[in-house]
Formats: sequence, structure tokens, C-alpha cells
Amino acid sequence: MVNTFNFTDIHLGNAEALAYHEGVPGHHLQFSIVQKLTGIPEFRKYREYTAYTEGWALYAEQLGKDLGFYQDPYSDYGRLQSDVWRSIRLVVDTGLHSKHWTRQQVVDFCHEHSSVEETNVQRETDRYIAWPGQALGYKIGQLKLLDLRRRARTELGERFDIKKFHDLILDSGAVPLDVLDTKVAGWIALQK
Repeated sequence: MVNTFNFTDIHLGNAEALAYHEGVPGHHLQFSIVQKLTGIPEFRKYREYTAYTEGWALYAEQLGKDLGFYQDPYSDYGRLQSDVWRSIRLVVDTGLHSKHWTRQQVVDFCHEHSSVEETNVQRETDRYIAWPGQALGYKIGQLKLLDLRRRARTELGERFDIKKFHDLILDSGAVPLDVLDTKVAGWIALQK
């Protein structure tokens, strides 16, 4: 799905990062795998845990960088701009729901700390007013996946296989991060 709202004002510098996030290895891959799983209750194929689901998508953006997929510095700059925007969203989410910021304070903060166009500032402001904690879930999930990969790589050394690690992360569908941590710890023990 492509959001075409006010499409003439959309900046495309982050298009490649967005493709990794929404496509492959991001959500499209993630959801395609879970919908074909057998042996799990049907409702689990459609359940999302924001930290897991969106964490994977942010991880996929970083994975594109780690594997050298970004085609040019401009595309990688788009990835970095997206990461800065996500940092701004963390502040905004917390400002709204913990510090009781007004809508205008959020809009002003976004303009002061980014070059994001007005259309996105307005849309994202409404999004985080309506969905407390979502921005936090994205980043917490990404950081957890990066930590699990680092832990597995450190403990397994040369036996670490990133493809098997990714299979492990994706082969049960969306799970809470503590469940995922336990699953990875068990896998590391088996690999040893």
C-alpha cells in the first residue's frame, strides 16, 4: 500500500529505506512468512506486537545498510533522515503523553528539529496523539533485535549464521520481546 495523500508534497529521499521497511526484508517478508505458518492458532497469524512488528521493519532498514544494499549515498542519507525523524517521534510521543504537550507544541518541535514537510508533520502529529507509545515500540523493538543479533554473534562466533538467526526471529510470527529473548537464548544454547 502506498499512501498517496498529498503525494505531490512527498519527499522521496527515503524511498529505498522505506522499501526495505515495507517490502523485503521488512513487513512484506515478515507477513508473508507468518501467514503460511502451520501449527500456530489462526489468530496469531494476524496479531501484531508493535515492538516486534515495527522493530523488525526498522531492523530491516538497518540490515540494508549492514549488507551494503543502499545504492548510493543519497539513499543512505534518506535512511539517516528517517532515523532522525524517528528520534523526533520518540520525543513527541513522550511529550504528548507524559509532559502533556499541546498539539501546537508538537508541530513546533517537529519544525524546529527537522526538515520534514508540513503534510507529514500534521499527519504524524495526529498519529501520535491517537496512538500513545507507538513510536516507542518501533525503536524498542529495533534495539532489541540488534541486541539479540549482537548477543548471538558474540556467543556463537564463527558458528553464527545470520540467515538462521533471521529464520528464528520470523518463524513464529509476532511475539512479545521477552518471549523472543527466551527463544533466541534457547537457540544460542542449542547452537553451542
